[in-house]
Amino acid sequence: MEDTNKNKRILIIDDNQEILDILKTSLQRHHYSVFTAGNCKEGNFLISTNMYDIVILDLTLPDGDGIDFCLLLRDSGFKTPIIMLTARDNISDKVIGLDCGADDYIVKPFEIVELLARIKACMRRYSETTSEESIIYGSLVINTRKRQVLVRGKEVIFTPKEFDLLTLFISQKGIPISRNKIRQEIWKDTKLYEWSRTIDVHIQHLRRKIEQDISEPKYILTISGIGYVLNPDL
Repeated sequence: MEDTNKNKRILIIDDNQEILDILKTSLQRHHYSVFTAGNCKEGNFLISTNMYDIVILDLTLPDGDGIDFCLLLRDSGFKTPIIMLTARDNISDKVIGLDCGADDYIVKPFEIVELLARIKACMRRYSETTSEESIIYGSLVINTRKRQVLVRGKEVIFTPKEFDLLTLFISQKGIPISRNKIRQEIWKDTKLYEWSRTIDVHIQHLRRKIEQDISEPKYILTISGIGYVLNPDL
């Protein structure tokens, strides 16, 4: 049962190093991959560069309020479940915490078994809302019905052509796709001349939205003289 946690990534944002160490050790015993940050700035950097299955966020941080930080994340399109962690045992704080977009709320001190149960419940609810219509690839979650894409947990807006390009690559993962094939699949009702740079421009736009470093793409790779391929090893 616990092996199912092996590839699950948890980010804990708390300014108390002792709590970070205890939670990290306890959650690692249950086979989670655990990452930690001591303030909003560190947490925001980790969230912007990696994908997590859940975020555990302290309400009081040295460089900002956890509620404000949670609101900022949700306003930016961040969909990953968030559990607020706080020493305050006040109904109004709980309501505010949940109103800001948190998925659950747990008060210190607490038992690890309670936190584990809440983590699993939040992950299960999130999985149920995405699994039936979504494709998960690397740090991307692609909802084919809603035509919605999460990149490292944050919703990113794609144009219709960019979304069609991405799903074409996903369907042909690891298979080189020529520009002519892309033209036939994505621009079948539009006449594109051989010298047109439309396809390459759209690929560049797509890379800017999904790659961490566009100068060293990890998802969409260029095959000289042929076209492009979606990296099958992510």
